Amino acid sequence: MTWINIHSDSYYGNIDFQHLRVNNADATNRKCHNSEAGKNFFAAQQQLLRIDMTPMVDLGFLLITFFVFTATISTPAATDLYMPKDGSITNPLPERLALTLLLDDDNTIYYYPGDFIEAVKANGIFKTSYSTTFGLGKIIRQKQKDIDARRKFADARQGLMLLIKPGSKSTYKNVVDALDEAVIHDVKKYAILKPGANELRFLKTKSGQ
Repeated sequence: MTWINIHSDSYYGNIDFQHLRVNNADATNRKCHNSEAGKNFFAAQQQLLRIDMTPMVDLGFLLITFFVFTATISTPAATDLYMPKDGSITNPLPERLALTLLLDDDNTIYYYPGDFIEAVKANGIFKTSYSTTFGLGKIIRQKQKDIDARRKFADARQGLMLLIKPGSKSTYKNVVDALDEAVIHDVKKYAILKPGANELRFLKTKSGQ
């Protein structure tokens, strides 16, 4: 209920107090109605912000199906290995065409061209890695270029003989990586051999450092 004070010295206006009370009640009802409408609006907004995760479940099953399918059709890669025939060697290998790899532990390779004794005397045994860009791959490419530059061999770089000699501390993966480099660089002649006694002593000396 609203009270209205009219200040006048000589006149009191004709005021419908009942009508004022009714209008005041209507205003209060409108205020309550607006408040309820506001609450309903914010509640509706909160419901609209809900995220439906059902499509994510479908996507998860699609990904699982994809990986299972690709895993079943993948096949392991294989490298052909041609071993020399038994018997005596009729054509000795020219030292200029030989490149020997001594596979040691910790993914380390020691390599030398030609004969081991001559390489030791000339301090010509070097260390490298299995990297295609900066390691074994680079060594093979350089050897092929040197053979081509000499022009003394009919087969040129095709005559390169890569001798792979795994040490006792090397792994199967090391042998596979060495064979991969031979295939990548189109080395036609390569063989897996046991290291000689001098080479084993050399690897033992290097492992002890």
